[in-house]
Amino acid sequence: MSGRATRERPPAEHATGEQPPAAQHRRGELVLAVTIGALGVYVLLTAGSIVVPGSTNTLGPRAFPYLVGALLAAIGVVLTVLVLRGGAGQAEEGEDVDPAVRTDWRTVVLLLAALVVHVFVINVIGWPPAAALLFASAAVVLGARPWWRAALIGLVLGLTIQAVFGGALGLSLPAGPLLEGVPFLRG
Repeated sequence: MSGRATRERPPAEHATGEQPPAAQHRRGELVLAVTIGALGVYVLLTAGSIVVPGSTNTLGPRAFPYLVGALLAAIGVVLTVLVLRGGAGQAEEGEDVDPAVRTDWRTVVLLLAALVVHVFVINVIGWPPAAALLFASAAVVLGARPWWRAALIGLVLGLTIQAVFGGALGLSLPAGPLLEGVPFLRG
């Protein structure tokens, strides 16, 4: 070696000008933390626009959104501080992920179609049948057999959710024309 000192690049720099994976990982964690905090602030701000009936003498419809918004904002702040102080999550080992397998776009599109159909049929056929249709569609697309069992489970889930949220809690879930007039479902 000659008397000249050789100058090596520090490991953080790459010849291509890209950031090393650790810096990209930190940036991603910071984006997630700030997004969670911003979502919490958004929920807190929009929760105030929920209309509360004048005769409400219970917690009311604003309580849960305020709680969720406050928790999201707090978690966002804590995560942001942790990331800025150098804390980082463990990298996923991906033991059960096969990078050679391609995304099954047919399944993704069918699941998205089931969700879109669900959104458009809730007000037409009511929550319980729409939930049954969504559950059964998603289950069959993901490989559940027989289809009628998935539909039956979906209907039971839809009716249960309707009874709890529509009947017991008094939330507005459309019961639909088949369940119109059923008192415990608020139809």
